[in-house]
Amino acid sequence: MPDSTDLTPAGRTVTARQPGSECSPVAAADTPGRTAGAAARGAGPQEPAAKERPTAGSGTAARARTGRRGPADPVKALMHRHRELCERAVDPLEIAAGLEAHGVTDRTAARFRHRDVFSLAEELYARVPRGEETPPPQADEDAAALPAHLVSAMAPGAVAVATAAGLHLTDGGAGLGVGAAGAVALAVALAWSLRRGPLRAPGRTMPVTRHLVCWLAAYSLLGDGLLAELAAGGPHGPWPLTPGPLVGLALAMAPAAWAARLFSAQARRRLGGSRGLEEFAAGTRPLLLGCVALHTGALIALLVLTSLLLPVAVVPAVALGLLLFLARLLTVHGYPHAAVAGLASACAGEALALAAALGGRLPGCGFLARPVEAAVHTWGAAAVPALVCGAAALGLLVHATAALSRASAHTT
Repeated sequence: MPDSTDLTPAGRTVTARQPGSECSPVAAADTPGRTAGAAARGAGPQEPAAKERPTAGSGTAARARTGRRGPADPVKALMHRHRELCERAVDPLEIAAGLEAHGVTDRTAARFRHRDVFSLAEELYARVPRGEETPPPQADEDAAALPAHLVSAMAPGAVAVATAAGLHLTDGGAGLGVGAAGAVALAVALAWSLRRGPLRAPGRTMPVTRHLVCWLAAYSLLGDGLLAELAAGGPHGPWPLTPGPLVGLALAMAPAAWAARLFSAQARRRLGGSRGLEEFAAGTRPLLLGCVALHTGALIALLVLTSLLLPVAVVPAVALGLLLFLARLLTVHGYPHAAVAGLASACAGEALALAAALGGRLPGCGFLARPVEAAVHTWGAAAVPALVCGAAALGLLVHATAALSRASAHTT
């Protein structure tokens, strides 16, 4: 009788299939119990076939089927982290600026399934509940406040012109009285102007800023004459005063306020129309440079007009006016420390020039005064404030170009 088994090289027997005994895969799948039982009976001491060994990619496949681990709503964690910001925001732009200030960029927003920070801020604004929303300022309220802002911006120039006219018409003790009264009135007018309109910075001005500005104003009035006397071996008596630059700078308060208002309004409008932080920054930089150029042009024109009546060194006065404008603009938009750094560097340069001119008179220290004396003899005493104020203004302009092109600088 023919054998129904074959002997394999390993010594194991394999039962040959009889004709007609094949079963289709469908049939095998339909009878799992019988198949498993047959396998168990024929397996003997071998490992049961029902226990399948895990394959190498089974863990990866399981994770792929269950999806990425983590919260189903990736925005929820961010919303809880910045809940206070979202609750007090009056519009999505303020949330976008706050997120940017905390280091959230468009690339970060992509991890939260948003194309940019603005769209992420819109979702946060829509999802966070808030109480009574603060209505935006009405256009008629701004229009009603505009005349008062204009008056406050023009007040310093009017006081400076009146003081200069009084000094021109008086002399001696009367002239000193007019000058003292005019200085006090000008300080009051400047304080009033800086607390209203687009140049106001409530709670942001550092106390040391006032002292630095007073030093710069005093040097503009007295410093050039004193430095010239020191370089000539004096002073041999009262040195001349130069009120012309202060008059021109006081008159420039009005165009400074207008340029600051233009920059803030246009930047805010661009913030509402931008769909990305880089897009907003790219459009804000030329806007800032244009407003600085407008202010500088108006300042030069007013100083030239002032020089027709009073002696004015235009270049150092322009450098000082640009420095003061940039420092105030940075303070208004939330960067008072940078403003103080720029003003302090200019004050330090002017004080160092005066100290070097005096220190050169000490025995063996004549080398200290040589650079200052050479500059005064070559370009005049006005070269010192022109150099130090110009360098400080240039540094503030570079910093402002980067700082004021951020969205977070235009939401307060």
